[in-house]
Amino acid sequence: MLRKKLMYLFLLVSLVMMIIGCQQGETEGASGDGQTETETGQDQEEDTESETHTIRYLDEEYEVPQDPSIVITGSFEAMEDALLLGVEPIGAITVGGKFPEIFSDIVGNAESIGEKRQPNTEKILELNPDVILSTTKFPEDVSAKLNEITTVIPVSHISTNWKENLLLMGQLSGETEKAEQSLADYETQLTELTEKMSDDVQNKKVVVVRIRSGNIMIYSPDTAFNPVLYEDLGLHLPNVIEQAEVQEAISLEKFSELNPDHIFVQYAESENPDNSNALTNLEENPIWQSLKAVQNDHVYVNAAHPLAQGGTAWSKQEFLNAFQETVLAE
Repeated sequence: MLRKKLMYLFLLVSLVMMIIGCQQGETEGASGDGQTETETGQDQEEDTESETHTIRYLDEEYEVPQDPSIVITGSFEAMEDALLLGVEPIGAITVGGKFPEIFSDIVGNAESIGEKRQPNTEKILELNPDVILSTTKFPEDVSAKLNEITTVIPVSHISTNWKENLLLMGQLSGETEKAEQSLADYETQLTELTEKMSDDVQNKKVVVVRIRSGNIMIYSPDTAFNPVLYEDLGLHLPNVIEQAEVQEAISLEKFSELNPDHIFVQYAESENPDNSNALTNLEENPIWQSLKAVQNDHVYVNAAHPLAQGGTAWSKQEFLNAFQETVLAE
């Protein structure tokens, strides 16, 4: 009898031990699965972060991360492309220590990395960007310092590269489709405007000047807004513009010989720090007042933003709008 009781007790204890063992195994299995899933998730996240792709820009190839953090230095062309596509850089150019109001929509979270011609390499290094968009205007020593930090893509300041510049920003930001649509929209708007233009308008002398350091600056046919006027819109190209260097000062006396029918004036106080009355002085000058455009009230001051570079998709759209609202509205 005692032996039977001991046997039952032994079986009961064995059964209990088996149940406990099974439960522990399931718990450990579940814990192991969870750990594996966590590790797998971390691995996937690390793989995503480390993924790169190759972009091609002006016959050069660059290896960059997906969705890279971007610093823009020296290139207002790149700033305008970022503005058009809604790209927010982590660092950007300032003018007089401040971000120009024109870029307020994209610099809310950005930090200043210096002025246009004076990049703060220490600040850029601190921001640790994936990509630096610089400018082809930078001297070799400046470019060399930037290249020590991370991948540097020198953005062209040549107006004829405006499409490539915008598509570069599209590739970097994942907004290629938006960039392509912007280019298509410009062509559509251009076609609509040229169809409205009369022969009389096309034969008018229309020029764009910029007031810098108190001087009247004119541009070569392929610089600033001039490609829009003389190539895209097909307006008459004045000889003085055709012979101009990239950017050069012209005396008021020489400019009066051109005697334009319409004048677009770009004027920013930041570009005339030592002559804050430059525009007023010009407007009060009798030679200026004798010009055909002035007498017919065909002078348009800052119809396009005074800091607009001219040779970008954003600038070209801005200028087409200004042209439609001024010259074509007369």
